[in-house]
Amino acid sequence: MIRYTKTIGLLCAAGLLCSCASGEGSSDVDLTKYVNTFVGTDFTGNTYPGAQVPFGMVQLSPDNGLPGWDRIAGYFYPDSTIAGFSHTHLSGTGAGDLYDISFMPVTLPAVEADAPLGIHSRFDHASEISEPGYYKVSLADYGIDVELTATERAGIQRYTFPKGDSRVILNLAKATNWDATQDTHIELVDSVTIAGYRFSTGWARDQKVYFYTRLSRPFESVSMDTVVTASGGIGLVLNLDYSTQKGDEITVSTAISSTGIEGAKRNLMAEVPDDDFEHYRSEALERWQAALSSILVSSDNREQLRVFYTALYHSMLAPTIFSDVDGAYTGPDRKIHYADGWTDYSTFSTWDTYRAAHPLFTIINPKAASDMARSLLAFCDEGGRLPVWNMWASETDMMIGYHSAAIVADAYLKGLLGDMDKNKILEACVRTANSDDYRGIGQYRRSGYVPADMSDPHNEAGWSMSKTLEYAFDDYAVAMLAKSVGNGDVYDEFIKRSRNYRNTFNPATGFMQPRNTDGSFVEPFNPEAYTEDICESNAWQYLWSVQHEPDSLVALLGGARKFEERLDSMFTMKADTTMLPIFSTGMIGQYAHGNEPSHHVAYLYNYAGCPSKTAEYVSRIMRTLYSDTPAGLPGNEDCGQMSAWYVFSAIGMYPVNPVGGEYQIGTPAFQVVEIPVPGRKKFTLKAHNLSPENIYVKSVTVDGKLYDRSYITHDMIMSGATVELEMTGTPAPAWYTQH
Repeated sequence: MIRYTKTIGLLCAAGLLCSCASGEGSSDVDLTKYVNTFVGTDFTGNTYPGAQVPFGMVQLSPDNGLPGWDRIAGYFYPDSTIAGFSHTHLSGTGAGDLYDISFMPVTLPAVEADAPLGIHSRFDHASEISEPGYYKVSLADYGIDVELTATERAGIQRYTFPKGDSRVILNLAKATNWDATQDTHIELVDSVTIAGYRFSTGWARDQKVYFYTRLSRPFESVSMDTVVTASGGIGLVLNLDYSTQKGDEITVSTAISSTGIEGAKRNLMAEVPDDDFEHYRSEALERWQAALSSILVSSDNREQLRVFYTALYHSMLAPTIFSDVDGAYTGPDRKIHYADGWTDYSTFSTWDTYRAAHPLFTIINPKAASDMARSLLAFCDEGGRLPVWNMWASETDMMIGYHSAAIVADAYLKGLLGDMDKNKILEACVRTANSDDYRGIGQYRRSGYVPADMSDPHNEAGWSMSKTLEYAFDDYAVAMLAKSVGNGDVYDEFIKRSRNYRNTFNPATGFMQPRNTDGSFVEPFNPEAYTEDICESNAWQYLWSVQHEPDSLVALLGGARKFEERLDSMFTMKADTTMLPIFSTGMIGQYAHGNEPSHHVAYLYNYAGCPSKTAEYVSRIMRTLYSDTPAGLPGNEDCGQMSAWYVFSAIGMYPVNPVGGEYQIGTPAFQVVEIPVPGRKKFTLKAHNLSPENIYVKSVTVDGKLYDRSYITHDMIMSGATVELEMTGTPAPAWYTQH
């Protein structure tokens, strides 16, 4: 359990955590003690500290009650108010939505401020306690202790009251940031049961959340208020009144569903059949212990262990389970579908997570990775194309590319979709790739790039150059899928399309550059500028977005030595920090670790034969941009990607090409890493002589034999290989002959 104070360093002594010899993902050490759920709740992380199980549908967490960028996830560490505990949140997306089914316990008279804060309480961080799957806080204005825990589809709250007139408020009218209440409904089933729904619109359009709630104590009186919301919707506020004695406890158990009240009821009956809060808290902790045991590391640095296991924790908050206990879920066609033998997932931030989070899942949780790919394919069946950024049955169309295809292709190539119709999988990816009326894809197919001056009404948000580069990578993913399936015609078409990135390269400037319909490059051009043609980045940061053909990019930039020099410039050219947009954080020169297009760049030195520089920058990023504090993330968490980068890098590798099945070797943070894999085996990576100074790889052996590649393969990991790195404090020449 972590109470976020300066005494956090008094956790149990660190040592060899790799006590799992069975290969079944268990550990004798309580790894949950190394998770700090407050990391990312300050600065730009946009995370929440509340209760959730791995990939849970429910994210039960406190809301400060105020809107704004800093409170996108409902909670901002510098704040001092709580205005409710709601059941749905987004982990570090930079988009303000959800906050559904909000409860708030008070004593009367309640403290109320002008809108938007409304009824609330002050709180102090000294009263907060948190561990994976559990959160506790004291509401200072009422003397009420609130505890939260969760199952996959339900949130359980326990309120401990003082003596007095007390009330439990269910506020379905409450909305903040991008969210807007449209319609609500509440049924009083009996004196301990309520049910209903909250319909809203916002980033997730036409979102419908149904709920079923059981209280451990009958309410003594009830009243209901009707509120006409700012968006013109109808919001109901239910007041359940009690006379309480000091120490009285009331447990409030709420399951949610996309399919209806009956679906929520089934979820509650299956997952929370009684009011035993401690049982569900213990279950949640056990789930997290099992999930965190998917990677076991050793270190004598306690803070390093906390940063690592917090990152691993954050990487498993999304995507989120979307199907009910019986497999039912709502599709983008707004019809009820059933996942038979698999679990449907939602909340796919694909522009971010295709890079490292999903490749990580294929290693540490192949079943979840398989089901996530199936979920994307089901969304295509029901909605017409693979999603870009979907949640709660809605396509938000946030960001660019069609990276669901990369996630699906990677799962297929790694053997995770073997029982599905391979031609149907390919057809879904091709159909999406050929959606000519979507975001310039038609013009991209005709011209080989998305023109900056095109008049296509579907080319919303600009970002023409970035779209070209992102589409080219996704085309490569389709080509690799087609090759594996055995469709040569599709392979030939898409491997050619995958080289469209070359059409944006301007030899005169040495950068990828926006182009007009007539083929001319957009002028004036400043590679440091943030323009509407480049997605949340500048030309320095997008220059390297050729993850599928790094060797060709080396050649395009003039060979290995010039490539190295351009990378050096990237990391050393000073940025004007007074002019940076909100998403450019974690800056090292022009490198912006706080945003995803930069995430693979430090590893590109491997392709220039300079692994020592990869080691230097990766080590620097891990040491200086991640920490065990509320401000310990260098940018938006983005549904696990920011943390997945750290997880991969800390174990010594990174998937530069997320569909390649290869992980470039960097510099590990731990002397020993063990990853249990199927078949009662384990992958082991040992870094001999590793220290804060000895960050350079001198030589590599695999299963006792000298190894001459710059990468570790997926097959090596899943076969249970042992990789040993000999570390040194002196920059070493490349140990590999090819990469």
